[in-house]
Amino acid sequence: MGEIFTFFGIISENHSFLFLTHMFLAAAIAVLMAKYAMANLQLVPKGTQNLMEAYIDGVLQMGTDVMGRSHARKYLPLVATIGLFVGIANLIGIIPGFEAPSANLNMTLTLALSVFVYYNYVGIKTHGVMKYFKHFTGPVWWLAWLMFPVEIVSHFSRIVSLSFRLFGNIKGDDMFLAVILMLVPWVMPLIPFGLLTFGAFLQAFIFMMLTYVYLAGAIIVEDH
Repeated sequence: MGEIFTFFGIISENHSFLFLTHMFLAAAIAVLMAKYAMANLQLVPKGTQNLMEAYIDGVLQMGTDVMGRSHARKYLPLVATIGLFVGIANLIGIIPGFEAPSANLNMTLTLALSVFVYYNYVGIKTHGVMKYFKHFTGPVWWLAWLMFPVEIVSHFSRIVSLSFRLFGNIKGDDMFLAVILMLVPWVMPLIPFGLLTFGAFLQAFIFMMLTYVYLAGAIIVEDH
């Protein structure tokens, strides 16, 4: 969306430059929020510490519902970091003068590939190669010839699901906001801003939930 004004566009209108600067901005905000929340820890939290503790508790509870508390705590740093980064990347696109880096397929595909590689690595590390891939063959041995390729396709489709869901929703939100701002630039955008903010949080939540689900499927392998 190079035709829309951005503050970084004053420096350069190159789309790759705009994407990278907004992505690094989102990452920097996430790091600063975490650092500020831990700068002066108090027994009774307030301000940023209170916000971050509420966020961490929510992510932990989400993971507990999916894979149990012990596993959820183990993978909490990964999932919470992804959620914070994605949430901020989604939200900055709602602010006039900025673009959402998550509206670029380069970012969402990289995140999806990272999650895909990591949960398969964790599954293999936990169970070993043979046992991990054995659960791809299904509950009965005589269906293995059918289930194994289906499971392989299913797992690779998760890359598409994770990346294109986030990319498509945020890109659509950006286009919707651009149209609203061109048509009614003052009062009317207040309602769309609220909806887009909810959508930004929702997409981060879905990404975190799916990451927990995929991790759970990799490490909790039942013997048939």
